[in-house]
Amino acid sequence: MKRFSRILFYLKDKKQNIGLYVVFNLLSVLFSLVSLALLAPFLQMLFEKGEQVALAKPEFELNANVLQAYIKYGMNDLIQQHSKVYALAVICILMVVSIFFKNVFIYLSFRVLAPMRNYVMTKLRSDLYAKILELPIGFFTEQRKGDIISRMSNDANEIEWSVMSTLEGLIRDPLQILIILAIMVAMSPALSLFLLVLLPLTGFIIGRVSRSLKKQSTSSQEQLGTLMSILDETLGGLRVIKAFNAEKILRNKFFDTNDTLNHIRNKMNFRRDLASPMSEFLGVLVLSCILWFGGLLVLRGEAGLSPENFITYILFFTQIINPAKSLSTSFYNAQRGSAAIERIEEILKAPITVVDKPDAKTIVQFNKSIEFRNVSFNYDEISILKNINLTIEKGKTIALVGSSGAGKSTLADLVPRFHDVSEGELLIDGVNIKEYSLNSVRNLMGIVTQEPILFNDTIANNIALGIDNSSPEAIMKAAKVANAYHFIEQKEAGFDTNIGDRGSKLSGGERQRVTIARAVLKNPPILILDEATSALDTESERLVQDAINNMMQNRTSIVIAHRLSTIRHADEIIVLQKGEIAERGNHDELLAKNGIYRRLVDMQEVK
Repeated sequence: MKRFSRILFYLKDKKQNIGLYVVFNLLSVLFSLVSLALLAPFLQMLFEKGEQVALAKPEFELNANVLQAYIKYGMNDLIQQHSKVYALAVICILMVVSIFFKNVFIYLSFRVLAPMRNYVMTKLRSDLYAKILELPIGFFTEQRKGDIISRMSNDANEIEWSVMSTLEGLIRDPLQILIILAIMVAMSPALSLFLLVLLPLTGFIIGRVSRSLKKQSTSSQEQLGTLMSILDETLGGLRVIKAFNAEKILRNKFFDTNDTLNHIRNKMNFRRDLASPMSEFLGVLVLSCILWFGGLLVLRGEAGLSPENFITYILFFTQIINPAKSLSTSFYNAQRGSAAIERIEEILKAPITVVDKPDAKTIVQFNKSIEFRNVSFNYDEISILKNINLTIEKGKTIALVGSSGAGKSTLADLVPRFHDVSEGELLIDGVNIKEYSLNSVRNLMGIVTQEPILFNDTIANNIALGIDNSSPEAIMKAAKVANAYHFIEQKEAGFDTNIGDRGSKLSGGERQRVTIARAVLKNPPILILDEATSALDTESERLVQDAINNMMQNRTSIVIAHRLSTIRHADEIIVLQKGEIAERGNHDELLAKNGIYRRLVDMQEVK
């Protein structure tokens, strides 16, 4: 039950619904048993030979045999006062009424259960998505995007159909079995003792068969996550795949994973489908044992049951077989669903390493400087940055250069607290950045990445991302500063044009100018620019660079530079090598040193 603690946590607010569900199922079981209780005594009296003899009214006791005697007395009275045909009609009407109410209460139980199931799944998906938004960026470097999507979709669906649907059986079926067993024990303790020895034995056999189902289900979900990752990579890199004739490689990779998934799922289905026939066979086996042992006791007069009550006892037992089958199937499904729960729990319980302090302050404006004081950063015990000391004064432009893997992006990512420093301090206006709330720190910053990040929405909504109630005039003004207004106006729907998945309907330069317009509209005092022109053609580069220059005016800028020609006028250039500051100074000073920076410039043939 511990595996389902999260589902039970969600259900704690639905205690009234659970109570109603139990009551409705209880009533449906009772009305079902009423029809059975009426049947056996009536058949015995209806078809017995000889004249019907009047029976004395039994004294009331809370006892199964006395209740049977009352039913027998009532039927006898009907036959005495009217006829067997009349009694038959009354019994048929009572049976129809009892079955009608049984099904009414079954329907009402479904009406109560469905909103509970949907509520739990809605909460689970919402919590999972909210946690994905809260997790630090470093978490996703370890995860495949396709696997996370698989957990959100396939694992959640597995929980819905394997666990939430199982709740119905895990409440209704045990309830029905327990009520019937209680009545059977009251009817014949000796015979029921024999039954209570056999039932746990059958449960043990079913449990042994289903033991490996959870492990197989985990493997199945992992393979499905791999499959989704391959699909995601294929869709994102289709142009490269075709250009390098790599279709066969990707096809084989997908087909191999798909075949493995097929093999695992077949094994799972074989075990799951074994549940119902095996439980039915074991149920009939137990029934045969009861018939033999109970018949022996009845013939010897040792069972405490009359022949007609023994028939009723057998009828009651047959009503256990179907719920037992359903319960065993629910148990198998729960085993499958528990693996999906564990995979989702891995995300829901993942630690959030970048958090606000309980008494975090709000920073409203940037006044003086950003300071790195003896800052080091480690990731998985690997040192990325070492002993960085750097002060960025307000209004200055600082460029970060160095070879790939030198730590440029990591250094820039520390400023908006995408990561927290491992050692040392990062201060804004002389206060440790951890003293401020995350939202207020990030409100001071605008970020333009090397790869434009756009969403399947209109141009206007992409520009106004994260800014509430932006006026069309403000969006238009931001587009003009970003040199984007001209091409937007040429679109058929203007600013209301949908740009497609990841902005696929726009060219590279247009996408980048939209992201710059987004940063302009935010109007932040601090800009972080990951060389936004490195992947553009000459004309687009000029337009984007002009837009960047417009945006950088009167702002503090941290520029990650790939093309060194774009940072010649930076106030200070920081040359990183293996996570350390190797050189620093302006363009002319670094050239004069004839060191790493000069070598990088010469490699790019900057004159």
